[in-house]
Amino acid sequence: MGIGFAIITCSDTRGIAEDTAGQALEELVTKHTDWVVKSHVVVKDDRVAIREAIIAAADTGEVDIVITCGGTGLSPRDVTPEATKDACERDVPGIAEAMRIHSLAITGRAMLSRAVCMQRGKTLVINFPGSLKAAQENWEGTEEQFEHAVDMAAGKGH
Repeated sequence: MGIGFAIITCSDTRGIAEDTAGQALEELVTKHTDWVVKSHVVVKDDRVAIREAIIAAADTGEVDIVITCGGTGLSPRDVTPEATKDACERDVPGIAEAMRIHSLAITGRAMLSRAVCMQRGKTLVINFPGSLKAAQENWEGTEEQFEHAVDMAAGKGH
């Protein structure tokens, strides 16, 4: 089953060339022959800018999953979860919970993540951490559920 992804990296300090976590997520997506990254952008750590990027990606009709990368920690500039809530209608807490559980087996710092997963229309929006290692670990803990999640969000049932 084909899945369309958008990657939105949220950072005040990185451009697309320095976005190692976003690049790694793009590579992980394309390991699946029928999954494709439709867009990959970097936006500033700004609640409005992140919200608008999520809305723009989700509303294209080509994207099933929007992955945000970064801005999920405790820093005052970390506003990705709030921007995600501003852009979305429905909470999907199990994915973010699974990410934290998976990561807690690796590092206790996972409990500091404020990442959320939500739904805008039929599109899932998942907050991934901005560090390369953490983004890869969180992908590992969730990717096998993406196809079923996309089917469910599209109303295809079990």
